[in-house]
Amino acid sequence: MEAEPVTEVTSSDVFVIIPAWNEQERIAATVRAAAGLGPVLVMDDGSHDATTRIARRAGARVLTTRRNLGKGAAMAAGVAALPDQARYVLFLDADLEDTAAGAGPLVEAVRSGGCDMAVALPPPQPGGGHGLVVGLAREGIKRLTGFEAAAPLSGQRCLTRDAAEAVRYAPRFGVEVGLTIDLLRAGYQVAEVAADLRHRVTGEDWRSQMHRARQYRDVLLALRSRSLPPRSP
Repeated sequence: MEAEPVTEVTSSDVFVIIPAWNEQERIAATVRAAAGLGPVLVMDDGSHDATTRIARRAGARVLTTRRNLGKGAAMAAGVAALPDQARYVLFLDADLEDTAAGAGPLVEAVRSGGCDMAVALPPPQPGGGHGLVVGLAREGIKRLTGFEAAAPLSGQRCLTRDAAEAVRYAPRFGVEVGLTIDLLRAGYQVAEVAADLRHRVTGEDWRSQMHRARQYRDVLLALRSRSLPPRSP
């Protein structure tokens, strides 16, 4: 896979957080590509493979958990570990490989003041599921906030530090939906930004179907937990 063109983002005020679970095959390429955007922290969420060792060899700082806590918990732990100079947080999935270098437009959208969270709108990819989880997420976000999300489950997001620290991170795969709803309800600006980022497409085997079932469950739980009006500060 050839590296994508990199938008110049060289300041250390950008901090890249990559939640990872059993991604030894792809994590090195993802870390190396993301390093052009800022210091990289890999949150190894209880992997059973060599994800931690390979990520460190690729140049990332790595924090690990003894057991799998889920994507949302890994992202929250990464935010808790932000260095003082970090002004922007860039969340990237671990399986982007070389295309992680294409996340620069997300950073620029937030840095320019155009939004508080930029969500990657990736190009169409072959394969994938049947749209049930995406449809649930999209409809739930619209119902609760009025925002029409084209990519409600996109894991590639850049946030201001203030926004990243202002929300509660929904458990596991409900985290992206929770982020969007919480920030919009709190008055932050959310925008979707085209970015040439490509990750592993979920297949059609039984493991893939189980993954989709877990996603559906987690998104549904995130929506249900936010179905009541937010509490007044």
